[in-house]
Amino acid sequence: MSDETLALAQRALDAAPPGEALAHVAAERSLLLRFARSRPTQATAVDDVTITVAVLRDGRVGTASTNRLDDDALAITAQAAADAAEAAARSAGAGDYPGFPAGGHSRGHEGFDLATARLDPAMGGSQLEAAFAACAERGVEAHGTWSAADVRTAVASTSGTAGIDRVTDAFMKVTAIAPSGRSGYVERTATAAGDIDGREIALAAAAKAAFEGEPARLPPGEYPVVLEADAVGDIVAWVGHLAANGLAYAEGRSAFCDRLGTRVAAARINLSDSPRYARTLPRSFDAEGVPKAPMPLIQDGVAHRVVHDTNSAALAGGHTTGHATVPGGDSFGPVPTNLVLIGGGAADEADLAKPIERGIYVTRLWYTNPVRPKETLITGVTRDGTFLIEDGEITRPLVDMRLTDSALGLLDRCEELGSRPRLVSEGEFYGRRYAHGVVAPPMRVSSMRFTG
Repeated sequence: MSDETLALAQRALDAAPPGEALAHVAAERSLLLRFARSRPTQATAVDDVTITVAVLRDGRVGTASTNRLDDDALAITAQAAADAAEAAARSAGAGDYPGFPAGGHSRGHEGFDLATARLDPAMGGSQLEAAFAACAERGVEAHGTWSAADVRTAVASTSGTAGIDRVTDAFMKVTAIAPSGRSGYVERTATAAGDIDGREIALAAAAKAAFEGEPARLPPGEYPVVLEADAVGDIVAWVGHLAANGLAYAEGRSAFCDRLGTRVAAARINLSDSPRYARTLPRSFDAEGVPKAPMPLIQDGVAHRVVHDTNSAALAGGHTTGHATVPGGDSFGPVPTNLVLIGGGAADEADLAKPIERGIYVTRLWYTNPVRPKETLITGVTRDGTFLIEDGEITRPLVDMRLTDSALGLLDRCEELGSRPRLVSEGEFYGRRYAHGVVAPPMRVSSMRFTG
């Protein structure tokens, strides 16, 4: 099937009009099981092939996509991409896109699991059953999803690129809801469905929902916090999107503008984009067929590099780093999708909480959005498990609070990191599936600003 996917990309490329062109094929097979109130509610299977053709005309890239695989459909799609590029060149003038990259040799990875690729619904059913039983033991209800996928990607271009990649992913999240209305959230992401344990996930979520004590309220202000890996992953992802984005850097909108080579975070912060790291969801190449390689973004607290696709690299006067998310470049810009934050010396979250006299334990952040992107200022709320820390102990639940703070500022105020990073993700891989996440440890921060 992998060879067939590459052959399809070559057929789409051959259908393009004369000139520079690139064909990208994404073939997804996936399962999704939803559940609520400890009952299955929805089962969805996806078997989809999407072919995208990109054509270059006078420095402008036009794209068009189809789900049909016949020669006529490929020819119509390729011509539509050429028409779009020509229309853009006529209306906006010649562009800066220098041409589709030549690609190169892509290294393999360990991101494919044969058992997961079989997509046996019984895999998910057994995990739901285990989660329901675990939540029933704690007197709470289970809500959430289980999902697994096998995705093949192929790229072929007139510049000589010809690459094929195949990855699997698995994800499960459980939100446990107690009769009191309090909730707890836990998720797990992996390349193999066999690494997902529904009972372990549900028990951990239930423990948060069933935590004893009436929720306390804290006034707005700055408090020391311990952040679980999910919350840290959210913060780190915003650093990748807002600071390490090469298009934002080229256009003067990045938090790293005029700061590369200077300290932007605590010295213990080492953040990289590492597509073959053992705990991440690995990739061989980007959407333009450029091989992916490990890339340091922050080393010992010092801003080191930003990521580029071909378009942003041309604007910045550099070279693509293999971070295109769509052929020809996305209007948002390139982003790192395999972020890894190296851990520290703390055993766990309880160990991180010990020095805090009065603070907040945040298990998850929800609905975070940028307020001032160049400052990496974000706002969002804590959710599904927020707790008070008193005299080094996690003592009772807290009413959820709104934070408004700088993502880079939080990394700068990092006092310690947990020793065991794990892969975290939102897991909502809808649309054209591109599973990704952040490998992050829990973290203690000297202060986080809460505004409500």
